[in-house]
Amino acid sequence: MNNEQLERLATEAGLSVHWVDANARPQTVSPDVLRKVLEALGYPAENGEAIDASLLRLQKASHGTSAPPLLTVDVESNLDLSQWFAPQTPFTLHLEDGSSLDARLTSNAELPALAPPGYQQLEIAGQHLTIAVAPKTCFSMAMATDTSKPHGWGLTAQLYSLRREGDGGFGDTEALEKVLRSAGERGADALGISPIHAMFANDPHRYSPYSPSSRLFLNSLYASPGAILGESAWRQAIEDARVGDEMKRLETQTLIDWPAAANAKWKALHALYEGFSAGDHPLHEDFNSFRHSGGEALENHCRFEALCAESETLNIGSNWHEWPEQFKDPRGDAVAEFAKSHSEQISFHAFAQWLIARGLERAQVAARSSGMRVGLIADLAVGADGAGSQAWSRQDELLSALTVGAPPDILNRAGQSWGISAFSPDGLKRNGFRAFIEMLRANFAHAGGLRIDHVMGLQRLWVIPQGAPPSEGAYLNFPLDDMLRLLSLESWRHKAIVLGEDLGTVPEGLSEKLSARAILGMRVLLFEQNNGQFKPILDWSDQALATTSTHDLPTLAGWLSELDIEWNARLGHIDEQHESQWREERTREYESLRRALSQNIDSLPSDTEDPAQIIDASISYLGHTRAPLVLLPIEDALGVEEQANLPGTIDSHPNWRRRLPGDAASLLDNPNAARRLELLSRSRLQATERDQ
Repeated sequence: MNNEQLERLATEAGLSVHWVDANARPQTVSPDVLRKVLEALGYPAENGEAIDASLLRLQKASHGTSAPPLLTVDVESNLDLSQWFAPQTPFTLHLEDGSSLDARLTSNAELPALAPPGYQQLEIAGQHLTIAVAPKTCFSMAMATDTSKPHGWGLTAQLYSLRREGDGGFGDTEALEKVLRSAGERGADALGISPIHAMFANDPHRYSPYSPSSRLFLNSLYASPGAILGESAWRQAIEDARVGDEMKRLETQTLIDWPAAANAKWKALHALYEGFSAGDHPLHEDFNSFRHSGGEALENHCRFEALCAESETLNIGSNWHEWPEQFKDPRGDAVAEFAKSHSEQISFHAFAQWLIARGLERAQVAARSSGMRVGLIADLAVGADGAGSQAWSRQDELLSALTVGAPPDILNRAGQSWGISAFSPDGLKRNGFRAFIEMLRANFAHAGGLRIDHVMGLQRLWVIPQGAPPSEGAYLNFPLDDMLRLLSLESWRHKAIVLGEDLGTVPEGLSEKLSARAILGMRVLLFEQNNGQFKPILDWSDQALATTSTHDLPTLAGWLSELDIEWNARLGHIDEQHESQWREERTREYESLRRALSQNIDSLPSDTEDPAQIIDASISYLGHTRAPLVLLPIEDALGVEEQANLPGTIDSHPNWRRRLPGDAASLLDNPNAARRLELLSRSRLQATERDQ
């Protein structure tokens, strides 16, 4: 077999045959791995004939006579259409404001820069195209704060960790409202939350927020029905479902018991729906309007939930990949017949989506009315479970035969497989980026900002065939410029900032492209070191947000006490030698941090050993940086030691189960939190005065 032809096919299909690893060493994907990945992409490559046939199909698709349904361009820039149309071809451009423009392509067959930002409709030579005209940047912190050099601040929280009386064992949108109001009153601009994407209603054992069923919809368990339909209706539903005692018991737990808490809440939600649908509630019209505007996407998600709930009765299993062919097609007759006979179940899931959407909407209103200039910052997971609702309903646009992960590196010698599926670059182009646009709109809908997890995925993702080890993967490249333009356009339309989680190996040139689009990167205190020395305040980037830690890292208190090292040793992730080396390195880092803090924060004695003082000084230190936005995890404001998630673990560490101490309404009155928020607010003000 001709490996040169195989590598050519791989390159045409968007794979990087040659790449550079995290240690700057050149790597080459083996022919066997290329064939497996190409097969999963839909391009057979088992022999020379198959490779030639796949190449021919790819070339026909990329050099077709018809333009793709959607093209992107930057505002005030011409768009090259020479691949499909001749110079001087006449066209009509229908603008979003209802007006139309008649003109001709340029002598170079370019569409002239005539249109403002928006989705404009182009009629040309018998074809109808959408032209997405992007603003020069995303909606920025400068725009949100109406200042040229913003110095905003806010908090981050794991939504499930918040507490309030009557929550049933985990946080909800009502608890979120309380924290937002409290933070806004203290001068915060934003509150970033963990992902609240739709999970699997029929499987409460799957609760990692970064492995959702769909990034188009929300986790209905976070709804606070009493805030929407009234507390009396919700209490009655709890009583009718006979789960009141169980929910009270679950509220007292230190760790969330997701299966028990989810089962109790679903029972209460079903009872609530029965009462709502049977009566003449004044919000029926609003629910019906929500369902209508949700369209096919909402209907498909609800049908998927109902199919999963009935999987045992239908004898079809829980993974749609193993369903009979007639149920694999969301638009097929079998699914339509199922929908007719299970209309109430489907309506219930739409009802649950309505409750959480309205609750999140209330939360953002509370944020803005409390004085926040950004408000909620939603979190967009890097992918969705290949066995979930989004992969089932958007099969031509998601790669459910591949999983996303990371190649082997010095930290993870076996590599990582995250068990989630990615978009198909070709599928996105074929379908006018429909799945990407609808996902952005869904996540911007009730937020003033969006954090994109693993933002490097807009350029490339490490994809692995299902069942293969992470080492047998390859980088798949994405239409970065198109996706950045669409992201800029949706950000601008929703007046919401964009944060890109760029921790890890960042492809060359990506940081510059993100900065040019006013997408803030992330800088974490514990990582901002050069040759063992923490960066001086003024060396921090003004193109990235600053934070003390993330959900995947130790809290400041946990880092200072070396609790993260203890956990890794306890679980057998490291041997005694590595533990000793890690503790020695931590001692050096601790001394370096204390030295940097004492040099920059006058109030910190250079010889202090008090963790509370070091945390206080760290927060002031971040506040004085040039970062446009500082986000402080609530755990660090409170001085909590345990971290939310320990990477590399599933059930040996209580990931995504920890609850915060104290009621959401008074959480920030905690003496540690109140003092630290005041320190952060004051240091941000001083940074503003310095940089004017």
